Amino acid sequence: MNLPARPQPTLYLVDASMYVFRAWHSMPNEFHDTDGWPTNAVHGFARFLLELLEKERPRHIAVAFDEALDSCFRNTLYPAYKANRESAPEELKRQFVHCKALCIALGLPVLAHGDYEADDLIGSALHTARAHGHRGVIVSADKDLSQLLVGPDEQWDFARGQRWTSAGVKARHGVDAHQIADYLALTGDAVDNIPGVPGVGPKTAAVLLAHFGSLDALLARVEEVPFLRVRGAAGIAAKLRENREQALLWRRLTTIALDAPLESTTDFPRGRGDAESLVALCDALRFGPLTRRRLHEAAGVQTAATIAG
Repeated sequence: MNLPARPQPTLYLVDASMYVFRAWHSMPNEFHDTDGWPTNAVHGFARFLLELLEKERPRHIAVAFDEALDSCFRNTLYPAYKANRESAPEELKRQFVHCKALCIALGLPVLAHGDYEADDLIGSALHTARAHGHRGVIVSADKDLSQLLVGPDEQWDFARGQRWTSAGVKARHGVDAHQIADYLALTGDAVDNIPGVPGVGPKTAAVLLAHFGSLDALLARVEEVPFLRVRGAAGIAAKLRENREQALLWRRLTTIALDAPLESTTDFPRGRGDAESLVALCDALRFGPLTRRRLHEAAGVQTAATIAG
């Protein structure tokens, strides 16, 4: 008798910065800590985190933060990388610190590094967890992260309630999951200040990758491009020849690292929270009684204050 296969354990990988920024822009600026600094982003992030934890009750989870804003290895490769972004105001920087502290107090493994972005930490954690038999659920709407999806892995746009696997990437972005980095190298990415190949837009990039399969094959067989049914094919071929080295550099920038150093080399089990730290944060951030209770329940700890509240 064949027994049904046991489901793979799931590792949830949270792109924290996306949800902190979303809260910063969407939450009213009416929340302040005991020192008078705004806390709207922390309140919004806490609500998101509680909804995720209460809905999914994950046993394995990691929350990734961006600390490599100007020191990422990509800035060494291309100094103009993300140079178009303004520095976060001090009011937001302080809230990032609080959000990270909140995750730690809840017993959630936190990923952060001065040389690697959150995407790299998520990719490396997923790569590590696969060796332990886990599948990943990447909690983020960022299309760059779709390149990490393999087999049963999922990406989850939490705000829109949309989830997809690697099989659903083409319908969303026009290329397969494993082609996302090549696609962004060709089209460029204005958000990250990556120029791309001149004259190659999303539709053209999708057609080229559908025909050749990869950027490497495209560049190796560029003499075939003029014969494709693509508008301006001869000019595109010339641009690809002229920008060959740049395209390969852009691909290095758009490829998520899988070898970022991680403090944990296991499957990121969810830990028990720290009641003392959580109480101190709730006091400093002036969380209300309902949020306090939910946070303590999520952390698996109780205090006299939460019981009374």
